[in-house]
Amino acid sequence: MGIPNVDYCASELHLSPNYLSDLLKKVTGKTAQEHIHLYVIEKAKNYLLNSSVSISEIGYELGFKYPQHFSSLFKLKTGISPKKYRFLN
Repeated sequence: MGIPNVDYCASELHLSPNYLSDLLKKVTGKTAQEHIHLYVIEKAKNYLLNSSVSISEIGYELGFKYPQHFSSLFKLKTGISPKKYRFLN
């Protein structure tokens, strides 16, 4: 399926993607896509700290087609690579 997207989440909530994103932005200051990324990163952190599976496997498990996309998003959102995060924690 891949990582969740705004269309999927909005559909599950029976809302339009634009309405969901506007609502979240108004209430939290973050867009729906930002919330999805935060959710995925939190799951990734949990996997990194509580399992010994490879970083590539974590990326696949989270729905990324390519492990490097997972690593890029993780580094963009946290400031460090998944490997460094695992090592430091």
